[in-house]
Amino acid sequence: MIKRHLTAMFLLGASAVASWAADEFPVQAEVAFKGLTFSQPLGIVPCPGKKDVLFIVEKTGRVQMLEGLGTDKVTKREVFNITQPKDGKFEMGGECGLLGFAPHPKWRENGQVFVYYSLKINNKLHQRLARFKLSTTEPFSVDATTEQPLMTQLDPASNHNGGDVHFGPDGYLYFSCGDGGAGNDVFNNAGYINKGFFAGIFRIDVDNRPTSLAPNPGPSVAVDPQGKAFYTIPADNPFIGATSHRGQKIEAGTVRTEVWATGMRNPWRFSFDPVKGTCFAGDVGQNLFEEIDIVVAGGDYGWSVVEGLHEFNHKDPSGKQQPPKLLAPEGFTLPIYEYDRKIGNSVTGGIVARDTKVEVLKDAYVFGDFGSGRIVTLREKDGKWESRVVGKDFTIAGLGVDPSTGDVLIASLGGDVKRLVNK
Repeated sequence: MIKRHLTAMFLLGASAVASWAADEFPVQAEVAFKGLTFSQPLGIVPCPGKKDVLFIVEKTGRVQMLEGLGTDKVTKREVFNITQPKDGKFEMGGECGLLGFAPHPKWRENGQVFVYYSLKINNKLHQRLARFKLSTTEPFSVDATTEQPLMTQLDPASNHNGGDVHFGPDGYLYFSCGDGGAGNDVFNNAGYINKGFFAGIFRIDVDNRPTSLAPNPGPSVAVDPQGKAFYTIPADNPFIGATSHRGQKIEAGTVRTEVWATGMRNPWRFSFDPVKGTCFAGDVGQNLFEEIDIVVAGGDYGWSVVEGLHEFNHKDPSGKQQPPKLLAPEGFTLPIYEYDRKIGNSVTGGIVARDTKVEVLKDAYVFGDFGSGRIVTLREKDGKWESRVVGKDFTIAGLGVDPSTGDVLIASLGGDVKRLVNK
């Protein structure tokens, strides 16, 4: 996600203001909710069943609930705070923090929400997926004392944490994890489906349907006193019973059957098309290429053998980097779009804009780049995805939709939530 210190990004943005002032883009970003401020917002989350409510996820450990959308009296109140977890210390340095938040589609009935956040336990960094319950006495408010961890993964480095959380059209919970961090897949996690919760998108059943299966045991999976996990595995997850991966034999009992798609470096923001159900993800590159993927069950996106559509640019024995080669298409699921580091250096996955009144955005996949500020649309035409840069803004960390209007919203890590409008 973030490749440099936030301050450095502001300096980069300041130096670019003059070149951005020209009327070369059809869309501009304006403050969405005047008078409301946020602390490093990075997620924009709808409230299932409500068009006048929206959640803003703050990296600093809080979730703000906006109420009254569609009126001139939008209000903000804090509904969740994870800055003091019961069994560790909240961590927000680097790319850590509160990274994902998803109310259960039936939150009115079961009072459940799910979050992904970073914490240190005994001074060791972990990434955690947890379930919380809503207060039974307050209006929508998460009771921080009700935490039930589902997965707590020991993390060897503070970057590449993924952390997005969504319920899919099928009602299952999906979440993303990076490759463990540092660079060059130094921890050798990306090519494996049996080394923990790394380098992919995961799919679990938090409702424990009768047809679902128990997950394989592992040190990251939380269990009750009887050794039972707090979630199950959908019976059609693609790696159940796998005995090989990337040509290597593995024991089926060691596979993280939660894996839905694998071989990703740092899937920073994914989403589902509200009409077609297609899952799109932005995967942050290493040195040369950023990519947008359509995520499919069982897909292997190739990291760290490949970066984008190219072979990963390892150094040769002399220490020199060789020009990247185009990847032979067989063996991996290829991205639908890549761009090189000359025009952007940290992709932020976006959303399909179905209800917006901004014509250039309507029915397109809209995403951003944290470093360059580029706002880009993708449209499929004759089997190929065509891109267009439609606007620019600073420190784009997440995209979402205003449910009251259909407008595309941007969470800028600098502190603003903005909407995209015609220039």
